[in-house]
Amino acid sequence: MAKDVFAVPIFFICFRECVETSIIVSVLLSFIKQTLGREQDATTRKRLIRQVWWGVAIGLFISICIGAGMIGAFYGYGKDHFAGTEDLWEGIFSLIASVIITIMGAALLRVTKLQEKWRVKLAQALEAKPLTRGTFKNNLKLWAEKYAMFLLPFITVLREGLEAVVFIGGVSLSFPATAFPLPVFTGLLAGAAIGYLLYRGGNQASLQIFLIISTCFLYLVAAGLFSRGVWYLENNTWNHVIGGDAAETGAGPGSYDIRQSVWHVNCCSPLVNGGGGWGIFNAILGWTNSATYGSVLSYNLYWITVIVWFVAMRHKERHGHLPVVDPLLNRLRGRKAAEPRNGRQDVEVSAIPSDLETESKVPKNGASLI
Repeated sequence: MAKDVFAVPIFFICFRECVETSIIVSVLLSFIKQTLGREQDATTRKRLIRQVWWGVAIGLFISICIGAGMIGAFYGYGKDHFAGTEDLWEGIFSLIASVIITIMGAALLRVTKLQEKWRVKLAQALEAKPLTRGTFKNNLKLWAEKYAMFLLPFITVLREGLEAVVFIGGVSLSFPATAFPLPVFTGLLAGAAIGYLLYRGGNQASLQIFLIISTCFLYLVAAGLFSRGVWYLENNTWNHVIGGDAAETGAGPGSYDIRQSVWHVNCCSPLVNGGGGWGIFNAILGWTNSATYGSVLSYNLYWITVIVWFVAMRHKERHGHLPVVDPLLNRLRGRKAAEPRNGRQDVEVSAIPSDLETESKVPKNGASLI
């Protein structure tokens, strides 16, 4: 039977997770090639590309190791013992990835105006810096700047890989082991092909057009991730209420908390049987058939925050200051700077000995004050 050779849900799960990862990796590789395309930047470009692929490779290796253990446990116990914490870590990883992608998207969009500065900054970030004894925060910041192109693909691949492992483990008990290799391979191959097409298109397009389109993709993914992260955390709470995994009940009654529901349709679920095309929409746009107040509000608040952030950056770029934030910060700095000075003046006045005060009242010619 075809079911014993090719598990369709496994294909869609692998394809969905690989597409989301491929978008991030292809944007990073195209960005590096577009920004550091000159001959004198060849060394820096190669090192940054190496960072990206090391992040992908290490994230994939860790995912495979953890996945092998988890799927072995699925078959060993005959039950999904990890469902209790599945939504929790998915929500946390989604929120972290959303923040990182948001920051990276803003940096990508400004490259055309700061292209030369970015070349210098990226080159300096890869320079071997002398080891100095500083605070942990400063050392961590220097390390993050130096390996920025490693961290984003590493976290993305690790999150998507673990998510795919958990989803595959959840449906693996209904398929034989022979139904795994082919859909996993074809799903990853199809997702990688889409990433390659995005990479080739990004290299052939002009830098400004590429940055605008790729940033839009990144923010669509980040907004979906932020909404999904909140949804996963809410679903984790609902799972504890019902004492099990809500996804196992399908898409009907009992699969969602009606008290927190904004809309719910008994179809189009991205979590049932791999999700199919709805799973792709979930990965790229954050679609869900069962929206909650938290997921809808977080999606809208994310876009409001991004819009306000970009308007503020645009205003500061044109006028050199932020209309509300900068005056407030200057006022706070002025207060902090004034307090120590007043304190030092009081100490200096009060520290004058009494005998010096008496001597200061005596005329220099020695005449009596009487």
